[in-house]
Amino acid sequence: MSADPARYSGRMARLILAGMILLLAGCSRTTDEQRIRAAMAAMEQAMEARDPRAFMSHITEDFVGNDAEFDRNALANLLRMEVLRNDSIGVTLGPIEIDMQGDRAKAQVLATFTGGSGSLLPEHGSVYAITSSWKRQGSEWRCYSATWKQEL
Repeated sequence: MSADPARYSGRMARLILAGMILLLAGCSRTTDEQRIRAAMAAMEQAMEARDPRAFMSHITEDFVGNDAEFDRNALANLLRMEVLRNDSIGVTLGPIEIDMQGDRAKAQVLATFTGGSGSLLPEHGSVYAITSSWKRQGSEWRCYSATWKQEL
């Protein structure tokens, strides 16, 4: 008795399809490190779009910055001041190093900020070394602490 080739090809097609679905599901899961990188990229884009509110959506209510020099409100005010002072804001992040520690993480990056009247060349710029601490809130990651120091 010979086996029906159509029966086996249908079974094989279902196996291949199931395998592809499992493979894609495994690949599409976003890691915690990727979520933090995505949040940092969104913060970068928010500043370039001159949207402090979007930036602040990634900051916790209990945020502390530069050794308690800034709380969440002070950071929001600083961002609004930069938006008012500059017609154009540029942000360029260098490579981001992330150290995962369970539901917490620390990220370090060099960031270049430029600003000015919106002409072709920026009127001023600075480079900052930023260390930020992150915690998981549900499926999202939020920055709860940061220090920044201008590099020379």
